[in-house]
Amino acid sequence: MDKIIRVDVGTKEIRVGAVKEDYKFLGGRGLTSRIVLDEVDATCDPLGEFNKLVIAPGLLGGTAVSSVSRISVGCKSPLTNGIKEANSGGLAGTYLSRAGIKALIIEGLPKDEELYLLEIDGNNVKLLSANDLRGLGTYATVERLYSRYGKDVAIICIGPAGEMRLRSASIALSDPNGELKFAARGGVGAVMGSKGIKAIVVKPSKESVSYYDKDAFLEVAKKINRALLEDPKTGDAYKKYGTAQIVNAVNAIGALPTMNFRYGAFEYAKNLSGEVLYETVVKRGGEGRTGVTCMPGCMIMCGNIYPDERGKKIVSTLQYETIALVGSNLGFDNLDSVARLNREINDIGMDTIEIGGVLGVAIDAGLAKFGDEKSCMVLLDEIRKGSVLGRVLGNGVEITGKVLGVYRVPVAKGQGIPGYDPRALKGNGVLYATSPMGADHTAGNAFGSRNEVNPLSREKQGELSRNLQIKITTLECLGFCIFARPPLLKEPQLLADMLYYRYGVKFTVDQVWEMGIETLKVEREFNVRAGISPAHDRLAEFFYKEPLPPTNAVFDVPEEEMKKAIV
Repeated sequence: MDKIIRVDVGTKEIRVGAVKEDYKFLGGRGLTSRIVLDEVDATCDPLGEFNKLVIAPGLLGGTAVSSVSRISVGCKSPLTNGIKEANSGGLAGTYLSRAGIKALIIEGLPKDEELYLLEIDGNNVKLLSANDLRGLGTYATVERLYSRYGKDVAIICIGPAGEMRLRSASIALSDPNGELKFAARGGVGAVMGSKGIKAIVVKPSKESVSYYDKDAFLEVAKKINRALLEDPKTGDAYKKYGTAQIVNAVNAIGALPTMNFRYGAFEYAKNLSGEVLYETVVKRGGEGRTGVTCMPGCMIMCGNIYPDERGKKIVSTLQYETIALVGSNLGFDNLDSVARLNREINDIGMDTIEIGGVLGVAIDAGLAKFGDEKSCMVLLDEIRKGSVLGRVLGNGVEITGKVLGVYRVPVAKGQGIPGYDPRALKGNGVLYATSPMGADHTAGNAFGSRNEVNPLSREKQGELSRNLQIKITTLECLGFCIFARPPLLKEPQLLADMLYYRYGVKFTVDQVWEMGIETLKVEREFNVRAGISPAHDRLAEFFYKEPLPPTNAVFDVPEEEMKKAIV
């Protein structure tokens, strides 16, 4: 039977309880957002006693279909001061689903300065001391825990940034290869740090998910898996080039963040492309690999291990968003520098999108130089040490811009802009401004729809963004990676069929999409209670004023069109 685990870090009380009836068909982002709305005072301090950290797999997590065991982490965001869901691959989604754990809720505030480890073994949940992990980076934390528990456990942890409650802090999750994936956006790692939780260890369950009709479910799973393998993008391109396959395409439409969002194209973009990444990995060999999976059973395998010239691993995975924000945005013309900065940001336990934006603003303030790896590493070291400057930088793009007096600060609702400049990809500008998540490309990225709606058009962007937000939110409720969407959106009846064969309850396609609609309404309701009104549905001012070369576009989608995106 499904259960919800509650851990009160103030009283040290741990409760394993039944799932409320109205939560029965909520999962992933739908469940984390609903629990946050129901249980968190929207006006609370995000790093205080009354916020809660909610971790939940999707409704189809742990099943036999590809790309469906992602995990959602929800809370009130210390960056946006609104609701947040950060999504990640790794092992935790599979393990929690198979153990029948529908959600893990961490609440309260520690009454001491101790650090804690939460150990989950089915219904046996313990809160243990983790003081020996204090100050360790994410990589060392995982290695220490592997030496204690073995490598078959799922680990969720924070680095020094989370311990310091820095608002750019992420949460790291181990994957089947022992590499790290991140629930990165919105400062969720700072919330975990505020609860005094350094790490969560989930032991593999002896159980498995139950099915109403397993044979029928497996037939649907085979159909989806086959479609993913036959699609040129999900079947081949992602395995070879990873998410970096879009670098050249984003550069071509003039939307690639360059030199702190001064330009939309970078003359050295080809050096940062997925093609060069693949060629470099193959040439260097050693520990380098492409086609690496981030969760059990994924057919897409978009991960990679990027090696140095000796074939030794620098980082896994080097992704598009990091290449854009830490690469072209900072003026780097080579993947080696991006990979080394990526690893350091990961180890401190921070969001590479947010910190890429931070470093761009810091460079504009004269604290470092574009294309200068050493000067950027010096600033990252300040964050690791927790100096006054480091704490300013670690608290995100908006705070950094305010303290340093910089005008060009790429944010929306307090969160750093991802790797698509909203002036040249206006559907994403609508998304950043209107989504309850703020500037988060994963909430409904319009880049894949650029052939349907002109990226520079002032028209049709609102409806496009609304439809994308609903569909992506629904996939996150089910536990799917958004890269698996081609066969699912082409034939959405497959989603309804899987829910029926898993749970024995009939859903129409409209009822499936209603999961996304209701979740977006829940999230907007929380934000309204938190004081985030429609007046906050805007981007940083410079996006409306500064033309972006080479298209010389500004963000000029009319207000009436923007409103069409709101569910």
